[in-house]
Parts: sequence; C-alpha cells; structure tokens
Amino acid sequence: MNFALIGAAGYIAPRHMKAIKDTGNELVAFLDPHDSVGIMDNYFPDADYFREPERFDRHLDKLRRQGDRRIDYVSICSPNYLHDAHIRLSLRNQAHVICEKPLVLNPWNVEALQEIERETGRKINVIFQVRLHPAIIELKKAVQAGPADKVYDVDLVYVTSRGKWYFRSWKGDITNSGGVATNIGIHFFDMLIDIFGTVRENTVHYSDDKTVSGFLTLEKARVRWFLSLDHNLLPEEARIKGLRTFRRVTVNGNDVEFSDGFTDLHTESYRQVLMGNGFGCEDALPSIQAVYEIRKATPVAPGGDHHPYLKKLSG
Repeated sequence: MNFALIGAAGYIAPRHMKAIKDTGNELVAFLDPHDSVGIMDNYFPDADYFREPERFDRHLDKLRRQGDRRIDYVSICSPNYLHDAHIRLSLRNQAHVICEKPLVLNPWNVEALQEIERETGRKINVIFQVRLHPAIIELKKAVQAGPADKVYDVDLVYVTSRGKWYFRSWKGDITNSGGVATNIGIHFFDMLIDIFGTVRENTVHYSDDKTVSGFLTLEKARVRWFLSLDHNLLPEEARIKGLRTFRRVTVNGNDVEFSDGFTDLHTESYRQVLMGNGFGCEDALPSIQAVYEIRKATPVAPGGDHHPYLKKLSG
C-alpha cells in the first residue's frame, strides 16, 4: 500500500517509517516544515518531500486522481495540537489514518472526526502500542478471568527526564501538547482504562509544568498515579544505574514488568491496523476525556489516597 507521513523530523517518526517498511508497504510522500529529515534515507530515500502543507495537500490530491498511485494511509507524527487538522487533511484526500497518541487534545474533537469518518468512509486509527505489550495482554486476561467484583489497588509512577529544550518547544506549552498527563501519560491512562474499566472518579492532587499526580477510581481499580519530567524525582535505583527514565506499575503490590519489549510494538500496531484490528476513535475517547479533566482540574489537598512520590516534592 502507499503511505504518506506527516511529521518526519520528530522523535517517534522513525518507528513509523520502520513499521511501514517492515509491513512491506511504501512511503511515497512526507511533510515536515523542518528539513532535518535525513533519517528518511535509511527507509524511503525516493519519497517526495514537502515543507508546506498546501503543496503536500495538492500532491495527495493529484495522486488520488491518478487512481493506482493514490495514498491508502497517512501516518501522523506531528505535534499534538495539529493532529486534528492533519487527520482532516488526510480524510479529505480519501486516505485512512494512523495517528500517534494523543489522537486529539479535547473530547469534542473526537466526535467531530467521527462525523468526517462517516462522510468519507475512511478509518482513523490511533497508536496505543502499550496495549499490545505481552505483559499487558496477560494482565488484562488475568483481570478478566478474576472475580467480577474484585477491585485492584494499582500504583503508577513514570518519571522521564527532559532537558531545557523540552520547555522551549511545543511540548512545554500546555495549549499545544496538553501538558504532562496528556503528552507522556495518555498511553498509561488508556491501558488502565482498557484493563480496569471506565472512570468513576478523577482527582488531581498536584500539577505544574513538570509534574502531575492524582487518584483515579475505575470500575475495577483504585489507581494512585505520579508522572514527571523532572530528573530530580528519579528514584535512587534509577540513579545508580544511570537511567533517565523510570516506570513502574504495580497491581496489588506486584510489579507488572514491561520495561522491555517495546522495540517492535509500532510494527505490530501497523500489522493490526492493516488486518482491520486497529484502535479507533471510540477506543481513544475515554483516555482523552480523562486527561482533559486532569488538565482542567483544580488540585485538591492530598488525602490518604495520595501517591507516596508527592513527598519528594516537599522534601
């Protein structure tokens, strides 16, 4: 199939390039306003490159009118706040979409896109690769096989260090990225909601431009969560190993080990999409709603349900 790509110069784009190549498809055109896109030579050196969205849009339209050269899928790796516009551009050109998370920043954007899906007959797919991790699949099976009325205690901590550049880029602007919970946390919230059911209560205990923490009540879980970009909040065990990222999920006190095994999950995501098993707008909406509420919430004083890492902020 013929693919196009929007956003080739960013961190995540090479995983999409690799996935397109590994699934036996062809990337024929790509768009990025930044010309530091030499990585494309490792995957699709003959792809047509555009810096202006107007010329890229025109090119997709020309290919569509040529029939057999039309674009089947557009992969979107652009900044979060542009996803909505780039999805619309793709659907107007009669292409299916594979979009990095978050699909969009606001819940109402999802409903509008679903309407365009129906109008065009094309499908929007979002990358939730964590759902495909073997350890997460096993956890979901175990929860589904367990007692229907069992409620689990879940603890999530994710600290991933970011330098000064981050806060000068679009990622550091909450109106463009959606903030910490959206930009680095949405795949965790999606995974938890997928396993433990819908959100019943969503409380924020702390929030600033680097760190956010709170408590989430799901149908089958009570979740204490802590997300941060601040390297000063890395636990000692990560510092000793020289790590700049630390993630841990525990369920009833037991670690869910999924630090490894991420290498090919984008490729597996593409395989599932091409088989018709991708995650769509309806799958993305619950976590988008959750992080939207977190972004808009006024933090309340932590009670007995607060995450223990909050002590690091005062210490």
